[in-house]
Amino acid sequence: MTPFPAVNKYRNKGIEVDGIFFSSKAEAKWYKIFKSQKANGEIRDFKMQVPYELIPSQRMPITRYDKRGNPKTVEKVVELAVRYVADFVVDENDGTQTVYDVKGFPDQKWPIKRKLMRYIHGIAVQEVK
Repeated sequence: MTPFPAVNKYRNKGIEVDGIFFSSKAEAKWYKIFKSQKANGEIRDFKMQVPYELIPSQRMPITRYDKRGNPKTVEKVVELAVRYVADFVVDENDGTQTVYDVKGFPDQKWPIKRKLMRYIHGIAVQEVK
């Protein structure tokens, strides 16, 4: 047991809305906005926490031997996949999708993931606060 309670990485306060736990008040605010826009017919739909693979896992063949000394080649993961999880993906009424990421304090990985989203998937992520 730690002497201090766990603290969120950016010290933001979690909040629950409609039985859904959000890691920040800003994320909950955008959930309410998109929910209202959907109800008013301004957008078709929206999804939360949508994963995208940016770089697949990398595997390498290795040789293992059974009890009799017979070789068997298997694949071993040498690098895990790099993924990005979008906060919101909005289905617009015109059939397009817009990806939103709620950012209070961008971390060091964010610029690379944003650029990979555009390069790999052709998606320009919209940053909102």
